[in-house]
Amino acid sequence: MSAVFEPREEPGRKVSAAFAALVHIALAALLIYGIRWQTRSPEAVEVELVRAEPAPPAVAAQPMPEPAPPPKVEPKPEPKPEPKVEPKPAPPKPEIAIKEKPKPEPKPKPEPKPQPKVEPKPEPDRASRQLMAEAMKREQQQIEARKAEQELAQIKAGQAATARSKATADYIGKIKGKIKGNIVLPPDIKGNPEAIFDVVQLPSGEILSVKLRKSSGHVAYDSAVERAILKSSPLPKPEQGDLFSRSLELKFRPLEEE
Repeated sequence: MSAVFEPREEPGRKVSAAFAALVHIALAALLIYGIRWQTRSPEAVEVELVRAEPAPPAVAAQPMPEPAPPPKVEPKPEPKPEPKVEPKPAPPKPEIAIKEKPKPEPKPKPEPKPQPKVEPKPEPDRASRQLMAEAMKREQQQIEARKAEQELAQIKAGQAATARSKATADYIGKIKGKIKGNIVLPPDIKGNPEAIFDVVQLPSGEILSVKLRKSSGHVAYDSAVERAILKSSPLPKPEQGDLFSRSLELKFRPLEEE
């Protein structure tokens, strides 16, 4: 027995054909509507029909928007001519009125100040005069007493200065006397030249240094005096402790009497 094959239709063929027909109808409608709606002729659109498997529904093409009309260029307004400004006339110069200076008014004279009345002092009685005289006498006595005290103090100060000067001279004389006893005069010395020495001593009389301040002009005499000073150490002490002096200025002459 021979088998007979009947031709079968492909599944989805009718659906694809129906869908393709709908797409063609929609495109035709869009073309017709676009021709009527647009002001200019649309560009030619080529459509290629391809038989294919079912595809997703096509999106309707949106119509192209009309281009915006070009902006209108308004003509610029012509500039208005500026009005001519006429110069203002110069104001008239004001007339200077010469005013007369007012005469100064006389100043009122100041009223004289009332002078205080000086009342006469009452004359003191006899008792008051006696008290005043006694007070003046006592004051005069006090003044005289103060003057006497000042004079006495000056006298005492002078006496003390004289006594101190004498004691100092005696103290220096003792020192110089001891030094002169140790001086060996050179044989060729002439005249009476003076040599001055600065001597520094301790409270015990020991000599620390001897320096020639002024030369006598005779070198041998200066050297002889310097050797005598150093040989006289320790020097004599003063009778009063307050007469001691650390630095001494000693003057020597060959013919000087003690």
